[in-house]
Amino acid sequence: MSSATPDTPRNLYAPREPIFPRRVSGRFRSLKWLIMAVTLGIYYLTPWIRWDRGPNLPDQAVLVDMAGRRFFFFWIEIWPHEFYFVAGLLVMAGLGLFLFTSALGRVWCGYACPQTVWTDLFILVERWIEGDRNARLRLHRQKGWDLRKARLRLTKWAAWLLIGLATGGAWVFYFADAPTLLRDLVTLQAHPVAYSTMAVLTLTTFVFGGFAREQICIYACPWPRIQAAMMDEDTITVAYREWRGEPRGKGKRRRALAEQAEAQARAAGDRAGGAAPFVPMPGMPSGVGGPVASQPGMPGDCIDCNACVNVCPMGIDIRDGQQLACITCALCIDACDDVMDRIGQPRGLIGYMALTDERAEREGAAPRPVRQHVLRPRTLLYTALWALVGVALVFALFIRPDIDMTVAPVRNPTFVTLSDGSIRNTYDIRLRNKHGETRAFTLHVGGDPALALQVEGVAGARVTVPADSAQLARVYVIAPPGSPPAEAEVAQIRFWIEDVLNGDRASRDTIFNGKAN
Repeated sequence: MSSATPDTPRNLYAPREPIFPRRVSGRFRSLKWLIMAVTLGIYYLTPWIRWDRGPNLPDQAVLVDMAGRRFFFFWIEIWPHEFYFVAGLLVMAGLGLFLFTSALGRVWCGYACPQTVWTDLFILVERWIEGDRNARLRLHRQKGWDLRKARLRLTKWAAWLLIGLATGGAWVFYFADAPTLLRDLVTLQAHPVAYSTMAVLTLTTFVFGGFAREQICIYACPWPRIQAAMMDEDTITVAYREWRGEPRGKGKRRRALAEQAEAQARAAGDRAGGAAPFVPMPGMPSGVGGPVASQPGMPGDCIDCNACVNVCPMGIDIRDGQQLACITCALCIDACDDVMDRIGQPRGLIGYMALTDERAEREGAAPRPVRQHVLRPRTLLYTALWALVGVALVFALFIRPDIDMTVAPVRNPTFVTLSDGSIRNTYDIRLRNKHGETRAFTLHVGGDPALALQVEGVAGARVTVPADSAQLARVYVIAPPGSPPAEAEVAQIRFWIEDVLNGDRASRDTIFNGKAN
């Protein structure tokens, strides 16, 4: 706490201490390396995957075509009026996040979140250039700048900027043909929007991954606050086995605690009539086989080496219990397991567990199987909802028609009275041809046999639509004088389009405004 007098304001916020995680190896660190390689590989390489869709269509596998107002994903093509597919995917992503958080805690934050992945990459580059934790701490605490510090910092920042530039560059490649856009970017012929987007993403990646790091997770991201509603005592998360690790001790203190515990056990045996004194077995953690209180005074397995703290990218101490800043990356598990191996104690002092398991172990009972924590009503409900949305999207994808239309009545004016007394309504009809070849469509109008249809600029009622595109047609519907549609206020009519080649049909309902309107 900062010192303050009655005349000076109290400092409510402690200054941030930069975190320099120590290098660690283990199964969870290897898993994080693997996920980083896969996710970064997908992000950077996907825009360069080619996909042949035929003439007049982009051959990029994944493309958000803003000019054509379509989204291409391999063999799937999403049109603007089919945005419900994107909405459904977002719903599935949200439900999936709820599911994984309920079952395994903040596993998304610890392994696959972009902030985590890019921060891990930036820390890796920092370690390559400046050294491991102690070397980076010495450089940070060094007062003043010399040639070596300037060289290391400038080299690191240049590498970060290159990563940020690649990040922004990969993003804009999703919105245009990647090889063409790359050539335009290099020759300074690309649109200013591309350059400005790359500049913004380069800067944010540089700042968020290089400097803000854990501050984004703690202060900017809302998910740490939301996750509390998604987790319960059966959620599997990273935790410290306090019953096994306490009291902490190392060196002389640990030996003193062990000698004290042995003396107490010997004295208890003498009072019991010469019973054999308690002698701890080599490698046996305190509390195994019964409650920790059965071995009073015995030192715990934690030797207070702070290895779990030194490797944490969030700078927290997992031994203090569950915390908002913990992203459950499990690097503390790898660090602690390595220490346990060195001192000859069993692994698992820090591990993935549920709160119910921790209580059971404290009381000497066996923990429940993992499947009982994962398969419970909440996770089953999330799984069912997630699967239901997915099945609905797949069903909608397979039943959607290859031809489609939208009808927009022209409201100014709502109708026109012709010289012979006929009533004419005007409509803008957009025809969509989702085939890979040009198709001709015939338009029909239903609702009353007296209605006649004319297409502006076309002899007859046939409209030709190019392959995989939309065509706007101005259509007139005329009701002769005295007919029910002409005399009524509003009449219901239906437009039909028919594919001349294969007879496929589509329809849309609308209204016809009569002179009584």
